[in-house]
Amino acid sequence: MAKTSLPSLVDSRDAFQSALHAWYRVHHRKLPWRAAPSLYKTVVSEFMLQQTQVATVLPYFDRWLRALPDFAALAAAPEAKVMKLWEGLGYYSRARNLHKLAQAYATAAAKPRTPAEWRELPGIGPYTAAAITSISFGEPAAVVDGNVVRILARLVGEGRLFRDGTEAVKFFTPLADALVIGSDPGEHNQAMMELGATVCLRANPQCLICPVAKFCVARATGTPEKFPRLKPKVIEQKAVTRAWCEHRNRLLLRRGHAQAKRLAGLHELPETSDLGVKSGAKSLLAVKRRTITRFAITESIHAVKPTAALLKRIAKDEALEWVPLKQLDRVTLSGPHRRWIGELLDR
Repeated sequence: MAKTSLPSLVDSRDAFQSALHAWYRVHHRKLPWRAAPSLYKTVVSEFMLQQTQVATVLPYFDRWLRALPDFAALAAAPEAKVMKLWEGLGYYSRARNLHKLAQAYATAAAKPRTPAEWRELPGIGPYTAAAITSISFGEPAAVVDGNVVRILARLVGEGRLFRDGTEAVKFFTPLADALVIGSDPGEHNQAMMELGATVCLRANPQCLICPVAKFCVARATGTPEKFPRLKPKVIEQKAVTRAWCEHRNRLLLRRGHAQAKRLAGLHELPETSDLGVKSGAKSLLAVKRRTITRFAITESIHAVKPTAALLKRIAKDEALEWVPLKQLDRVTLSGPHRRWIGELLDR
């Protein structure tokens, strides 16, 4: 970190906080978890917002709160209901961890309060623990994610090349912790998150309207988009061949094993390898693409005829399930497969 920049920013902490918080009070977005805030709303929103944009989360949050309004309701809910409410948000381990967290919280004699106590619960890492405890309990714990790293790197003009986001978070956490001292921690953290989401953008940062522009080394040098410097991710290409098999107004789906890390309890179109069949150019129905973490996946969907031999094979595989076309809404599908199946049925 630039030796001349860090002391300057920390020495100006009071003025920095004052400018940032005054801006936040006027310009923050009116989001449902900020209206009549509660610990439960904060926890649910933080889980949903992990790797997901606010605009995507909004309808899910509203539906979730209507169906499961508090920790007790969530703890008592069957997993199938929890997963169905989460359907389409992706990264389904978040939903399972949130469910387990509610069960642990509802039965705990001593409720967690500090970041360390919250990190003992399922799905809670340093960022989420800091967000929950600072907002709900006023704990002086700074949140540090990609948005906050970007802000801090620009503020101090830190030009080193980081191996990845994890290394950058670790590097900037001491500065983030120093800047939260003496503030309303919940407001400070939300202001930093809001600044990164709406003003200090990755591309085309809005420096002219930034409330802390006068503290920013990158703005002074006219090069904010150069910060932070992260090694580019290596994206791996992956190809998957899927089977579209209809029989007696039912569609064949594969249900993820209960212990599966990503797709436990979710349904997707089976792979042709699951059925022991081969695909050809004439059977191709669609080609779809999606990205999951570091994988760019191309999925080709092929029509497969339900021969007598294939029906016998399917009957022996407990993970394969015939679902009536009129009842597809009752099962929990991964978001992309829900869209793709809808598109193919509408043809």
